[in-house]
Order: sequence, then C-alpha cells, then structure tokens
Amino acid sequence: MMKYQKVLSTAMAVTLAGSLLAACSDNKDKNTASPSASAGNSPAESQASQENKTPQEFRFTLASEPPSLDPALMTDAQSSIVASGLYDGLTRLNPEGVPEPAIAKEWTVSDDGKTYTFKLRDDAKWSNGDPVTANDFEYSWKRALNPETASEYAYMLFYLENGEKYNSEQATEDEVGVKALDATTLEVKLASATPYFNSLIAHYTYWPVHPASVDGKPEWAADAKTIVSNGPFLLKDWAHGDKLVLTKNPDYYNKDKVNFDTVTISLVESESTVFSMFQTDKIDWIGAQAGSVPTDQVPQLVADKKATIKEIASTYYYLFNTKQKPFDNVKVRKAFAMSIDRQAIIDNVAKANQTPAFALIPPSINGLDGKGFREMYPDSGYFSENIEEAKKLLAEGLAEEGLDKFPETTLLYNTSEGHKAIAEAIVDMWRKNLNVEVKLSNQEWATFLETRDAGQFGLARSGWGADFNHAINFSYDLIHPKSLNNDGQYENAEVGKALDDAIVAAEEKDRVDLIAKAEKIAIADDMAVLPIYYYTTVTMLKPGFEDVVSDYAGHLDWAFGKKN
Repeated sequence: MMKYQKVLSTAMAVTLAGSLLAACSDNKDKNTASPSASAGNSPAESQASQENKTPQEFRFTLASEPPSLDPALMTDAQSSIVASGLYDGLTRLNPEGVPEPAIAKEWTVSDDGKTYTFKLRDDAKWSNGDPVTANDFEYSWKRALNPETASEYAYMLFYLENGEKYNSEQATEDEVGVKALDATTLEVKLASATPYFNSLIAHYTYWPVHPASVDGKPEWAADAKTIVSNGPFLLKDWAHGDKLVLTKNPDYYNKDKVNFDTVTISLVESESTVFSMFQTDKIDWIGAQAGSVPTDQVPQLVADKKATIKEIASTYYYLFNTKQKPFDNVKVRKAFAMSIDRQAIIDNVAKANQTPAFALIPPSINGLDGKGFREMYPDSGYFSENIEEAKKLLAEGLAEEGLDKFPETTLLYNTSEGHKAIAEAIVDMWRKNLNVEVKLSNQEWATFLETRDAGQFGLARSGWGADFNHAINFSYDLIHPKSLNNDGQYENAEVGKALDDAIVAAEEKDRVDLIAKAEKIAIADDMAVLPIYYYTTVTMLKPGFEDVVSDYAGHLDWAFGKKN
C-alpha cells in the first residue's frame, strides 16, 4: 500500500490552505464530516452524553494478521488501518486527504520553506500516562532512519536535512535535521523546501513511539501487553490469528470526538465468509482494505444500493522481477503487458467500474490548478494492447536472452478469491495470446510480503494506495532505484535523477513535469511494471453508522466514526 508524498505563510491556517493537498477541493466525495482536532462540546455536556449513551461497538475484518504494529516497520495498508486507531502523529489526514493538526497544535515555516517549528499539545499522553513530548518525535524519527532499524520506509524521512546520509552511515545521528528545543517544541530542518511536508508527517513512519518501551525490546509491537501508544484507542487484546480488540483511550486529548467504546477486528481470509458475516450481523463494514465484497455479488448489490463504488487513489499492477530471466529483457516485459485485455478483466472479473491503467499514477491524484495529474499527462501514449506486436516482441526478447522457449515462471499473489480470479484470467490471456504457460502460487499476506521483498518471484501481484495526494508518492516510491518499495528492482539512472530533481524542485510545475518524465520513461520505454487498472473500492456499511468511510486512497477511515 502507500506508501508515500508557494512558499508557505507562517500562519497555520494559511499553511493548511496553501498546502498542496488543499487542491483536494475538487474531490467528488463530500459526504463525510472530517475529524476535527478540537472538541465540540463543553466538558459538562460531554460527560453527560458519555454517561447516558449506549456503549458503541464497531466490527470489521482483515484478511490476515497485521505484519507489524511498529510505525517504523509497517509497510502495508492492513497494519496501518489498525495502527491509525493506536497512534497520532504531528498531523492527521482527514478522509479527503487534507492534513489537520493532531499532536502538533500549530507550527510556523521559515521564509525559505526549509525550517518548520512545531508547537505540541501539552495534554497528549502515552497510554502508560507519560506525556508525549518533542523528544519522543526526535527519538522516533532518528530511530526510523537508523540503518540498524531496517525500516523499508526510511526514505520517507530523507526529506530531513542529513536524513539520507544518516541512513547510509555518512552522517551522525546528531546531524539529522530534527531537534526537540523543549518538551513541546520540535524544530525540523529540511534538505529542501517541501510544500507537502505537513501532509507527509501524517504518514506512519513519522508517528512517535514511546522510547522506554522500545529500547532493547525488539518484540515490543507484537503483543497488546507491551504496546504503549498515544492515539484514540488502546489495544486491549491481540489473539494472534483470530482477532484484535481495541477500546477507547480515556486519556486521549480529543476523547470527546471518539465515539466507539470497542472496535473488534476479526481475521478472516475468505471473502465469502466475510460477506456471510455481514449478512448475519457479525460485522458492520466491508471494503477499503478491510474485507472485500465478493466480485460476483458486486453488480447486484450496487444496483440494489446496498454497496457503493468509489474511485480511489490506488493502482493494481503486476511486478516483473527485472533481475531475473526472462524479465530482465524489456521486450519480454512489453509483450506481457501488451497481450492482456484490461477492459475484459474489469468487465468480467473485477466488476467494479475500474479504469484500465497504462501507467502508475491514478486519475484521482492531484496535478496543478485544479486538474488531476492524468489530465495533465495522459497515459494514452505510453503503450497499447496489441497481440501481434506482443508476439513479435516476445520472440525477439527470448532470442536475445538465448532462449528457444519461454522458461518455467510463476505468478505469485496473496491469498484472495479476487486476486486469484484476476490471475487466472490474465494467465489464460497469456496462454492464448502468447502461447506461454505461467503457473500460479498464492501465499498468506505476511509470507507473501516477505517473499516479494526478497525478490523470490518471476511475476508478483502488487497494488499501491496513496500515502498522501501527490504524484511523487507513486513515482519515487515505486520506480526510484533506491526505494525499498521498488520490489521489481527496476533500475534506470535517468529515472532516478529525474525523481531526485523533482524532490528538490523550486517550482511545483517543474516538480510534476519531472515526475511525468520519469513515469513515461519507466513505462513507455522500460515497462518497469505491468499496470492493470486504477482501483475503485466497493464498500458496505450497516445502517446507523456515520463518519466511517473509505478515504481518498481506499483505506478504511474509522477512528472518529459513530453509531446513532
């Protein structure tokens, strides 16, 4: 999942409004109230309402165990959905993807855009009663950058002055551009001006951890008894392989906005079982990385207005292992990408009004001046579906590899009825159109991630949901040679340079132009990955719930929901 990424005024209100993410004003989904950082009722009113209300519970499923609940080590949407209830960073993105104050109640930005000074709330507490301090953030950010931590998302903090150098052992910890000036003041120095930094810091790699609970305790995040957190909920129980139970945090600074007393997350892999649980009133929600509506049920459920389809900032694609024969050959990669019928996959298998993808960055990612990125840089000229050309390219590519036939190859996917159906359809297209056989293999989510990260595949399913609403999050993260989320190990120095230049570009137009250049080289010239479709998400919610939604990136946003 997402993973993820004008001189600003020093006034917080203008910082928020002038942020790159404020361009979300043209987002079509406006049905949800955003969680606010300020309490809405007086203490007396809140206490009375809490005493008189019926206890509220919210129930949903995940397909498998969260691989980690350590903010520095998380890499997937399912872990972040759970952890979004447990932790708060300096800012928090609302469902539209706009940053709002969280632990930071206000901040200023220097005229050159490179120094941020955050003023933290003085009423934020850890679940053991300790105050949340600026020192905790300094510790946590440096911990994520420390090469010994081995954080796959460490590059998200390369925006900090000397962040990348510390991660590569070319600078000391003390030289990293984050410093606690006092208990509630955090000074951050950036390598270059970054207009979307107040969105970036909402990402979980920037979340704080409790130093005393983490130091020397590598397994601290694997058990409910040892997790010390600072968010709206506490992890009461983690029955591994079965369920997680979260309860309202009575010491949360914004507890009056937290309505659910209990949140129960069941671990259920089968989509049909999840759907049955919804029908028999055992869960309240399906969709947005938290359970899936069976694809064969979608058309009728949507027609009956029992399910909703929403376009989201996510892309479904397959990875090539570009370091392994025959996919180290660009002609072979192009042949595989050009020989599938994306619309047929959407119409006959996925069945949720997705859009065929011929690149990585989805249409719902912002560009400039109210336009989407894909409006500015259409993917229509990158490549086309052409079976005859694909056959020719495959033959040429195999010959260049010294192969007289296509070698044994396996397509790896994480266990899911939907992923299986798509994989079977695509493998059948390759069989008919290219006369090649590709085997299928599925693995449980955590094992699948380990296998894919280790490069032990020929082809592998992948998907990416936005960490923040900017095209850099789909380009630097997925095709930059240094990114640890570049699981196909695609490497092109020209692409890397364009994206490095984009990071430090002084003008936003130059930034997005460089991103578009990098993406076009990676797809049109190199076929770094095999794009399939731009996601939608299908969701179902029991009546009576409010402010439980799929966010702009297609992840379940639940922490500030309620039931009437």
